[in-house]
Amino acid sequence: MTTTYRSLALRGVAAGGISGLAAGLVGLLLVEIPIRAALAVEESRQHTGGGEHSHEEALVSRPLQLVGGVLAPVIVGLAIGLVFATAYAMANRWFVDRTPFSRSLSLGVAVFGAAALLPFLKYPPNPPAVGDPDTVDFRTVLYLGVIAAGLVIVYGASRLAARLQHLAAPVRTTAVLLAVVAATAIVLLVFPASPDAIPADMPTAVLWQFRLSSLAETATMYVGLGLVFGLLVDPAVRKLKTTV
Repeated sequence: MTTTYRSLALRGVAAGGISGLAAGLVGLLLVEIPIRAALAVEESRQHTGGGEHSHEEALVSRPLQLVGGVLAPVIVGLAIGLVFATAYAMANRWFVDRTPFSRSLSLGVAVFGAAALLPFLKYPPNPPAVGDPDTVDFRTVLYLGVIAAGLVIVYGASRLAARLQHLAAPVRTTAVLLAVVAATAIVLLVFPASPDAIPADMPTAVLWQFRLSSLAETATMYVGLGLVFGLLVDPAVRKLKTTV
């Protein structure tokens, strides 16, 4: 049975919504804990006169921030799911020897590496009370630049794997991995360091709990997208459903 792009797009949007909701729940259950601890540090800093904005009130209340923290990944997931379905349709011609589920999951892991893990290695996220507001635009450009470079690496790796189809699988895999490692090292070396220093009053445990839980949230989004989309598009899974 031929799968149309419209069918893939609908499945991509559905998978994106599901993985986005899962990521939002991870954020609520895990990321929120170090965020509260970081906000406590910020409040303590303001009370002691160390904060520059001690009299500013939050534009959005914490309850609304929590709701937005769950809904935002769902909305983002819907858009990413559509892009993911498009990338999956294009990748079909490069990985014809793989099952739809394996292809989708591999793509999800690759996107996670490019759009989340690589930026994490170069510019790990910081909780509230860390970061100079004056450098936010510069930091955003750097972060997006690393993501763009990561996506180029993924695209280049897929093209290289396709060109090396005539080689034995171990040799082909080793060559692609070495190329990815080399390209990743270049990106990490070329991009400048983060312009923001970590304040001395920010506990290291809180900082790394936030970073790792944020990475878990993005992993849930991208790897979950590949997993759910693969289940939705794989004919073997659909056949199994009809026989149960």
